[in-house]
Amino acid sequence: MTPSTNLSISERPSPEQPSIAEWKALVAQYQTPSATRAIWQIVDTLVPYFLLWALMYWAVTISWWLAIPLAMLAGMLLVRVFIIFHDCGHGSFFKSKLANDIIGFLAGLLTFTPYYHWRWEHSLHHASSGDLDRRGTGDIWTLTVEEYLTSSRWRRFAYRLARNPFVLFVIAPTTLFLVLNRIPSPKATPRDRNSVWWMNLAILGLIFILSSVFGFATYAILQLVVTMTAGAAGVWMFYVQHQFEDAYWERHEHWDYTTAALQGSSFYKLPRILQWFSGNIGFHHVHHLCPRIANYNLERCHNSSPIFRQIKPVTLRSSLKSIRFRLWDEQTRTLVGFRHLRKQRSRTKE
Repeated sequence: MTPSTNLSISERPSPEQPSIAEWKALVAQYQTPSATRAIWQIVDTLVPYFLLWALMYWAVTISWWLAIPLAMLAGMLLVRVFIIFHDCGHGSFFKSKLANDIIGFLAGLLTFTPYYHWRWEHSLHHASSGDLDRRGTGDIWTLTVEEYLTSSRWRRFAYRLARNPFVLFVIAPTTLFLVLNRIPSPKATPRDRNSVWWMNLAILGLIFILSSVFGFATYAILQLVVTMTAGAAGVWMFYVQHQFEDAYWERHEHWDYTTAALQGSSFYKLPRILQWFSGNIGFHHVHHLCPRIANYNLERCHNSSPIFRQIKPVTLRSSLKSIRFRLWDEQTRTLVGFRHLRKQRSRTKE
């Protein structure tokens, strides 16, 4: 495979990037966690989440048509729980490491995600996002056009299947949270591996308690709806944050952290209610530039400087076209769909 290196980073049609010293000075004041904001976010997230489970207990005695919408709403709140978990993993939610670890573990229990193991894998994602030579951990499977064309028939079939919207946003996240998160990576450290087993044990305890309250079958159905809703919404957010048309991908020798953060992570401008449910993570360009900024400070940091405000937003409407993006074209330096391959073949025949 011959990578395209004709265009340097500076030749890309994009806003001028700040130096490391410039952006570090800009984000410094927003890295300090606020105990008040953190505690309030826990309250305004977990209280309605637990209340919805109480309402589901009442609703199932009346009608599943009432219980299922409540479970879906709880799933949306679980996305916000995951953002708290996510910030604790970055050490940004509280000043105290112990507080981050405790709340992170408890939020991980609700989201069925092992805290230390996930934190390790997610750190690899931040260190390699947008790097074509370091794909494969904590990201969505992405092939280049040339890689796809030179793949075997079975690999192309597997890739098309993995990129099918139903698989990507329904089957994959459900499998991730219910199955794959139960199995530690062989590359993980002993502490990270053990965190998976401890979380599995805690989840079994949670299942036992809630099954004794709801009945196992009822609880299983409700939990599945909650998990599927949260998983679909969460993976969609993550997808749009890194799979938009003009996203940033570079070979390792040309990869740049600042550019990868500001160009390779989208500014997903959502309606206020969805921004609340998603814990401000739509300001993903700011988050990738400085993961030490808690979600409750991301918007203020974004609004603080033209460096962030010049980033072109991805809106809810424009994000829908991201569904058709499948492959990274190293020649045009854009994400393209499978139709792009047919056009290439047509031009070749001509």
